[in-house]
Amino acid sequence: MKDFENFIANRNSKEAESPEQTAGRRPGIDIGDPNCPRCGGIGFVGRDVPIDDPDFGKMEICTCRLAEVIASQRDELFSLSNLSALSGLTFASFKPRGRVGLGSFQADSLEQAFNSSQNFAGSLTGWLLLTGTYGSGKTHLAAAIANQAVGMGISTLFLTVPDLLDWLRFSYSNTSDTSFEDRITQIRSIPLLIMDDFGTQNTTQWAQEKLFQIINHRYINKLPTVITSNQALTDFEPRIRSRLQDPDLVTHVEILAPDFRNPTDDIGHPELSSLNHHSKQTFGSFSFRKNERLEPDDSQSLLEAFEIAKKFAESPQGWLVFYGPYGCGKTHLAAAIGNYQAGLGYPPLFVGVPDLLDYLRAAFSPNSSTTLDRRFYEIRSTRLLILDDIGTESATPWAREKLYQLINHRYNAELPTVMTTASEPSRLDQRIFSRMSDKRLCKLVLMSAPTFTGEG
Repeated sequence: MKDFENFIANRNSKEAESPEQTAGRRPGIDIGDPNCPRCGGIGFVGRDVPIDDPDFGKMEICTCRLAEVIASQRDELFSLSNLSALSGLTFASFKPRGRVGLGSFQADSLEQAFNSSQNFAGSLTGWLLLTGTYGSGKTHLAAAIANQAVGMGISTLFLTVPDLLDWLRFSYSNTSDTSFEDRITQIRSIPLLIMDDFGTQNTTQWAQEKLFQIINHRYINKLPTVITSNQALTDFEPRIRSRLQDPDLVTHVEILAPDFRNPTDDIGHPELSSLNHHSKQTFGSFSFRKNERLEPDDSQSLLEAFEIAKKFAESPQGWLVFYGPYGCGKTHLAAAIGNYQAGLGYPPLFVGVPDLLDYLRAAFSPNSSTTLDRRFYEIRSTRLLILDDIGTESATPWAREKLYQLINHRYNAELPTVMTTASEPSRLDQRIFSRMSDKRLCKLVLMSAPTFTGEG
């Protein structure tokens, strides 16, 4: 009994109480209602189970102080989640269609994420996975879910994954008042867990294992969970990815909108785009080479390619692939599309594929102003991407894989894309060619005219 009283005394020393709460209590003993017929003010009662039950002799919180304990835990979680700093991030303050000037496909993805988040917050069933580039609105929507849930009295834990792991590590220290086992149990079993910035954590074996334990427990028990990430689903650890790909439990929404805080990220990409070097290549300056003795079919291919390019420039949708000999005018028409869109106030990202891969490689440098992940997201999610000279890049496995990831992402998201190649499309990476072969999305345009010489 003496040990139990010491335990209660320690609990009293940690809990700040008002005079109303302490009135009538016995110092060092009472932390419950002194008039409670169950515990007599102690705040704990023995579990009512048979003597051979494993829980016999264990104490549980008395009902007289259960509401107080729950409220205290909720306040602790609210403070830990730093939701007071995110109190302005609500559904009411979110712009479902984003900022002015977004393409329809970008605004649509943002609105879908908004609707899915609202539905999740209303039902709190299943999982919600929000992916997209930095500043696209993922954290705002996740915080809006958390704020609504807390407002309804639901215990919620909102943490960035690096902070979550630090919280677990801190439980090993001598200054922590919670054991590691208690802490990870709290995270695994919290009624609503929101993990922000998944994928930015230190990927040590310990971190990966703890994250898997948390996710696997919540997956098995189907506990409401929200995850946001800047990574593609294919970049997740395989065991975690397999759970996030369960369509019966997980709703995955990819936000295609650019960084809301830095709209210039999607306005031309001046540090990446070489469109300014092609400023003279417009539809008005395109030559049909009537002074050359072209074969009729070659002349017709130029005319048809011109009309297709002009129509695409007016309303970029789907994919357009120009292929033919070097110097036949492919790059001119691709640049003309870019210059036309730039004239409307929507400069695309125009880049040669070898240069693009160099930009990605440069992101590995310690002196780089951006990370590879951020650079890759900027490129693959841009409003209109024009890839010049695909097929001339270095054929290293890394280059092939990155180019495929880029093109596959834009294929799945059906993002407007223009490509030029001097290769027969069927000779490209077969994975890329299979995407180009989808006539529902992609139009292959042969420009059979020979190399332009400028001579009559």
